[in-house]
This record gives sequence, structure tokens and C-alpha cells, in this order.
Amino acid sequence: MSVARTILLVVFIIVSLILAVLVLMQEGKSAGLGAISGAAETYWGRNKGRSMEGTLVKLTKVLAVLFFVLAAVLNTRFI
Repeated sequence: MSVARTILLVVFIIVSLILAVLVLMQEGKSAGLGAISGAAETYWGRNKGRSMEGTLVKLTKVLAVLFFVLAAVLNTRFI
């Protein structure tokens, strides 16, 4: 069981480092209340998912879920 825990711990560390880098690569979304009408069109646009920013958002969501699942698994006593 110790080998499985070590492997999961290494994967957990790698996921957390990649997650931190992805969050830092994303653009800030705090433009203020004045930019709501203009920013809404660009943010909810059709091609948002195909852009670099859309890809970063999707990867961040996937890695965040993986991070929490690994944290929960590593916190149990079964491994």
C-alpha cells in the first residue's frame, strides 16, 4: 500500500504545480463594472472555447477536480 500512496502523492504534487502555473497564465477578469456590457460579448462569444484562454479555463477545471479527488483519496487511511 505504501507504493500506491507514494505514486498518488507524486501525481498530486505534479497536478498542484501544473494547476498553479495554469492559474497564473490566465488573464485577469477584474475590469470593473463599466466593462460589463462589452466584456460580456467577448467572454460569452462563440469562439471562446477554441481560444487559448478557453483552453486554459477547461484545463484548470479538470485539474482542480483532479486535485480535490486526489486530496480526498490521500486523506483516507485505506492507502
